[in-house]
Amino acid sequence: MGQNNGRLVALVAAAAVAAVAAGGALAYSQGPQDGTAEAAPLTGTPSPTAARPAATPSRTVATTPSKPSTTPTNSGPVKSAIKLSKLTDGRAPQVAYLSGRTVRGGSGGGIKVPGSGDIWAVARLNQSVLAVVGKGSGSEMLTIDSNGAVSRRTPDVSSIASTENGVAAAYIATRTSASGERLAGATVYAEQDTVSKVSLPNVWDAQLLGYVDGKVYFRASPDENGSAWTLYEWVPGSSKATPVKAVPQPTAVAANGAMAASLTTLTDYNSCTSVLAVASGKRLWRTCDYQVDAFTRDGATAIAGPFYRDGYGDGIAAALDAKTGNLLHEWSGTFRQTVAEDDQHLLLLADDGEETPASIIRCTITTGVCERATPLAKGTLLIGS
Repeated sequence: MGQNNGRLVALVAAAAVAAVAAGGALAYSQGPQDGTAEAAPLTGTPSPTAARPAATPSRTVATTPSKPSTTPTNSGPVKSAIKLSKLTDGRAPQVAYLSGRTVRGGSGGGIKVPGSGDIWAVARLNQSVLAVVGKGSGSEMLTIDSNGAVSRRTPDVSSIASTENGVAAAYIATRTSASGERLAGATVYAEQDTVSKVSLPNVWDAQLLGYVDGKVYFRASPDENGSAWTLYEWVPGSSKATPVKAVPQPTAVAANGAMAASLTTLTDYNSCTSVLAVASGKRLWRTCDYQVDAFTRDGATAIAGPFYRDGYGDGIAAALDAKTGNLLHEWSGTFRQTVAEDDQHLLLLADDGEETPASIIRCTITTGVCERATPLAKGTLLIGS
């Protein structure tokens, strides 16, 4: 494998996948304070006085009100450093997350994942939980009902994503040999009341990018070297998945399927991402400062990490204006996951390095202010898909 191809596999494999389809997220109504030099905690709802509109002058000329802008704006400092010990505690994550061996958040109560092996990914599906766990040299997905009983085991599943409302989910099974070597072939599943699937026998390293608006998006390589990645779109129930040739080297797809991020440049110590119009392949903007991993549900914000990834966690996380690529906020720290909780807030799995206490923190996109959504503690912690 060439050096650049190896870097591509490492970079693309590290990109966040489920952000577009995070289930059960609700709009967060608390109003943050203005940002400070350090990431500050979120505060309570603004006072009625602050929310009262200004008095209308006695004589005005009536005009047609303009349509409110959906473009996010930055009202605080552009960059801040996360100091976990200085953040205050806020409410728990509103999407599924794993704490210890119990899946919490989203719809439904806490459900424990049975066994003692590693847990790689979790998601909600109605009142059940989907959990990808290690099995031998590979993996399997457990479907766990609300009573904690395993109702189904699906072999070889490597990634999962649920819809925002949690009533459907998609997952991909990729094969490995008895010694753990990757093998060609992938099966993509979609589940809503019933399970449908499509098989791709000649692809490698298939990985979900999201399940949105009735379509499953995933990427896969035509060869084991990972020298190129193809974006696929699949409508559950169809017998084939359709390649989207306008988007090379995909890393993320927006919820409406109109925009996608493409890792268009890669060197040994750098990368550049382009955000493209899916229908035409037209480049909307380009960044060589960050790698775009996901979008918020409304498509207004691109979620990004560092342009170079190597080692434990990401040193930065960023929110960019999805229309222009302009930086809204950058947080520095050590982050193992960055997921959109809703259109206004990101959840970041943060710690201070290996074997240190960790917390899922909530940060407001427009101001950068943050709070702890889970207590700072050691143990297994994971944001769901």
